[in-house]
Amino acid sequence: MINIGDIVARRSYNEDLFLKVLDIKRTGGKRVAILGGLNYRLVVDALLDDLVIKNEKEVVYYQLSDSQEVYKKFRKVNFDRKFKVEEEYFEIPGKILHLDGDEEYLGQCLKTYKQLGLQAKGICKSEIEQPKIITKILKEYPTDILVLTGHDSLLKGKKDLKSLESYRSSAYFVQSVIEARKYQPNRDSLVIFAGGCQSNFEAIIAAGANFASSPKRMLIHALDPVFLVESIAFTPIDRMVSLKEIITHTVTGIDGVGGIETRGQMRKGYPRVEL
Repeated sequence: MINIGDIVARRSYNEDLFLKVLDIKRTGGKRVAILGGLNYRLVVDALLDDLVIKNEKEVVYYQLSDSQEVYKKFRKVNFDRKFKVEEEYFEIPGKILHLDGDEEYLGQCLKTYKQLGLQAKGICKSEIEQPKIITKILKEYPTDILVLTGHDSLLKGKKDLKSLESYRSSAYFVQSVIEARKYQPNRDSLVIFAGGCQSNFEAIIAAGANFASSPKRMLIHALDPVFLVESIAFTPIDRMVSLKEIITHTVTGIDGVGGIETRGQMRKGYPRVEL
């Protein structure tokens, strides 16, 4: 018997991803589960008959494998940053405001920001709420970098990848970016990352984002936005970020995230002091 909160995998996808059962509904006489990715920003639905419950040992091994991938990226970020430090200066990295539709993912992201030495404000708001409140939040919490994320997916049976109607949440990300750009049109004064798994990359960039998911309509990892904006926050303001380099910092890579030329958000100070 499958219940809300169970960790499951889909037989039809060769049990490739572990997902949490968020809700169970009855549709057309059949029981359908609403599923959220454990580590990927995906929400999908599936027939209960297609699901396999994963036991605690399987979940531990799955999470361990994922943690190893994240650790590799964490080491790469710190290794790359070490060679950029100029010891006679002090550094003020860019501030981050992160709106996330998933409270658990937001907690993971805030923990990782702190480990990376970044100042980040996190607010949990559903994807549908974000466009309605983004202007008010930007006024209340001025920031250098804005992250708008949560869950997304291509809807079953939809083949038009350009249409926002083919996606679960892309329209909300697009509208949130539009509202944020009304508040601050300059893409270097406010750097924006937006999107989730399989999001409409082209529409989000056209709306005014600097970076977005997902060029190849791939799943993105919960921490991809963190590793991406870390590079922006620690790139000096007089330089453009290296697009190819910062995308290698993400777990998913170029299939999952992409963007446009953007100025860094770190300011150096002299002489060196401890802030």
